[in-house]
Amino acid sequence: MSTSDRLIESTRELLWERGYVGTSPKAILERSGAGQGSMYHHFKGKQDLALAAIRRTAEEMRATAAGVLDGPGTPYERIARYLRREREVLRGCPVGRLTMDPDVIADDELRAPVDETLDWLRERLAGIVEEGREQGEFAAGLDGESVAATIVATLQGGYVLARASGSPGAFDASVRGLLSLLAPRDDTRTSSRPPTGTST
Repeated sequence: MSTSDRLIESTRELLWERGYVGTSPKAILERSGAGQGSMYHHFKGKQDLALAAIRRTAEEMRATAAGVLDGPGTPYERIARYLRREREVLRGCPVGRLTMDPDVIADDELRAPVDETLDWLRERLAGIVEEGREQGEFAAGLDGESVAATIVATLQGGYVLARASGSPGAFDASVRGLLSLLAPRDDTRTSSRPPTGTST
């Protein structure tokens, strides 16, 4: 791994663990094992490095989600597979947690990849819900955009509840509840199955 990649990966981890303020240049250099001055050789400074780290995290989240949502199966099965995929629940969502970081939200440039990723996820989920509605799998009255917003809100809220309780059980319960509401009436194959993973 190149020095710039080590710096980006270390910054990604620190942002997830400590937030922007807690991610000091010293901590980044210690975590990456890079020599002093390396950060300023490859990046303009902490903000520039943080932006590269956030963009990479956002790209990874989109790629992971697309790999599941664009896979085989009915719309319901693909949504269920996405909700049940393995996640590090107690660490929180690496993108969602950035929305609670005032320094990230106050910076238009840092906030942009976070906002774009969540918009992308809602749009992709809305398309799948509409696909299911057109195929008759979901109720005709369902609104794709509203359901997609509910799915994202349930995921992010599930992380908060799990972290507050110190147990992934709250996240799992949120997923089960949402899937039971979405499950086609004539198909209970997946609505009662517990999540396979307890950790986005």
